[in-house]
Amino acid sequence: MKNFKLYFILSVLFIFSLSCTKDGGYHDPQQEDKEFKGTTYEYLKSKPGIYDSLLVAIDRIGARKLLTDSSVTLFAVTNSGFQIALTNLNNLYALSEKPAQSLATVKYAQLDTMISQYVIKGKYTADSLRQQDGLLLGTARYGYPMHARILKAASSGYIKGGPEYITLSDTRRSQFNRDWVSSNTGSINIRTSNGVVHVMASDHVFGFDNFITRLTFNPPPPNLFSTIGGRQTVSRESGGGANGVEGSNNVIDGDSKTKFLVGWNPPNVELTFELASPAIAGAYTITSANDESPRDPSDWNLQGSVDGEIWVYLDSKSNQVFEERQQQKVFRFTNRTAYKFYKLQFTRNNGSDVMQFADWTVNLAK
Repeated sequence: MKNFKLYFILSVLFIFSLSCTKDGGYHDPQQEDKEFKGTTYEYLKSKPGIYDSLLVAIDRIGARKLLTDSSVTLFAVTNSGFQIALTNLNNLYALSEKPAQSLATVKYAQLDTMISQYVIKGKYTADSLRQQDGLLLGTARYGYPMHARILKAASSGYIKGGPEYITLSDTRRSQFNRDWVSSNTGSINIRTSNGVVHVMASDHVFGFDNFITRLTFNPPPPNLFSTIGGRQTVSRESGGGANGVEGSNNVIDGDSKTKFLVGWNPPNVELTFELASPAIAGAYTITSANDESPRDPSDWNLQGSVDGEIWVYLDSKSNQVFEERQQQKVFRFTNRTAYKFYKLQFTRNNGSDVMQFADWTVNLAK
């Protein structure tokens, strides 16, 4: 009887050990690196039906040489990522009776900018992204800041016990990750003769949710500040003065990387631009600054004046949100009077004790 009990216990332990081996329990799997004997461009060509759209885009913007001769890391978008983006765009175009677009016809400059976000300068395997906070990466063209971080999926009931993947983020040029737009890879560490390929997950939409915004953006008419000239005055100034690092002259320099930052007490700031000669305006723009979205303006109004004494309200906005850092928004209004003075009055921001923005313009009526 004792022998039977011992045999039974040993049998149970043996079966348990087999089940643990099969299931894996807590484990640290290493994704097998893949080698391709050819360039990154040739790797894409070797996968018909997967990267056809990406190849069309790469050829159109003239990036073939970059993926052939340069040391780069490519985050490859599959056909499905482009298909979703184009379908969403063309559904919107159909509502306004615009002709359907394809990768061969969309605006070149926008396609070039978006494709460039996926081509990183230098070779970065998963091992090189193991820093706790990930790594800030520069694109091979234009040096745009992207961010990548290695993570592990859950597996067999254990958190972070599964295969590794990379989270790639469009930083929107913000240092705060709450402003970033991120997406994951589906496969990593494919080595080519001149670089590394990581494949974006099949549900990734090309353009990091910015595809439609870029391709439907209607640029503003000519900027009256630059075409006519004049001078700006403000109701309150930053500590460093108008020409300081965060002074008011930054908002008329046409550079979205500079900004005007001022204390928000009292909660009201006015900027007035006196044109060298009167002009009829029909639009204006405001551009958000580089950080801290609670500092963004939320409520404002635009006024015009012939003599600088009597003011007419031309437009007003409330509860406005800038979804991105350094984002220009265009606001159009109806006006038939040539004003010499235009005033932008901010009356509320998004909750901070300071207010900031990068640029503003008043634009010619069309």
